Amino acid sequence: MKHFYFLAAALLVGSMAYGQDAILLKDYTPKSIYNIQQTRVEKAKYPVIDAHSHDYPTTREEVAQWVKTMDSKGIEKTVVLTGYTGASFDSIVEVYAPYKDRFDLWCGLDLSDYGKPTFAEKAVKELRRCHKLGAKGVGEVTDKGLGVYVAFQTYMAKGLHLNDPLMTPIYDVCAELNMPLNIHVAEPYWMYLPADKNNDGMMNAGNWKIDLTIPGMQTHEQLVAQFDDAVAKHPKTLFVACHFINCSYDLSIVGKMLDKYPNLYVDISARFGETGSIPRHMKKFYTRYADRILYGTDNGMSPEMYEMTFRILETDDEHFYAPEFHYHWNLSGFDLPDEVLRKVYRENFLRVIK
Repeated sequence: MKHFYFLAAALLVGSMAYGQDAILLKDYTPKSIYNIQQTRVEKAKYPVIDAHSHDYPTTREEVAQWVKTMDSKGIEKTVVLTGYTGASFDSIVEVYAPYKDRFDLWCGLDLSDYGKPTFAEKAVKELRRCHKLGAKGVGEVTDKGLGVYVAFQTYMAKGLHLNDPLMTPIYDVCAELNMPLNIHVAEPYWMYLPADKNNDGMMNAGNWKIDLTIPGMQTHEQLVAQFDDAVAKHPKTLFVACHFINCSYDLSIVGKMLDKYPNLYVDISARFGETGSIPRHMKKFYTRYADRILYGTDNGMSPEMYEMTFRILETDDEHFYAPEFHYHWNLSGFDLPDEVLRKVYRENFLRVIK
């Protein structure tokens, strides 16, 4: 009997040590043990326009495969936020040319003359040229703290922020040409917090974080305030703030801005993992602001990715995991009403791009 107790204690200590020391948070991939409703939504309930994607394909064949996936999942059209200008944008136009009715191409900003007197003039001239080639909007224009850049581009206008007067000619020409801007403001709030045991996003916060000690780095609050100022000063320009303005931690911030600014929309892309843990709160928010929210993915082209977004928006499933979004916590569905789904999936975007 004594040996049995020693063995049991050793097994207990060993299991505790294994759980605490051997499993890294980044490797944590739990599977639900609950025998509850598990719904696979293979196709969206209503036609969908994906307002936030990127130039993932590398060949025309991959574009063709993407179209087949879109057909099977109910995606009517996808917005490709290329981020490109110049010859790079021209080449993208050629690649997607056979599918003009399935993709809207949005261009980037030419920031190469930042710091020179010719900055605004050159940027505006290139916007006009891209618009003539078919660019429907601009994006993804980004400021994560050090300055404005465009997603997937290496050049940053360091120290230039979204409410800088130098941006005014850009916003004005976008209003003139009816080119909405997709704007990425800051990052999720937990990336700004210490990566310690109290961090609500600690499963990923060790790798995904903002270093506020970098000289010139803006805080989350500063970036949101600068964006608020830009939207207020340019009421004729239409802004789409992606990722819920990275304020899903406090949706009252988003709601107040939507209440103030009729020229502002938000997209839901790449924040399913952030919001799927607060389903009842999200359902209320979607319902209240059903006219101002755009469906978007920003997570590649896989069929499984689309299906997971539909499951979150359409079902009332609980406690499931979504490895497609690279989070480690469990999610639940929002069970959105049909009238909300129709607006978020498609109708709102048609107003944006009218």
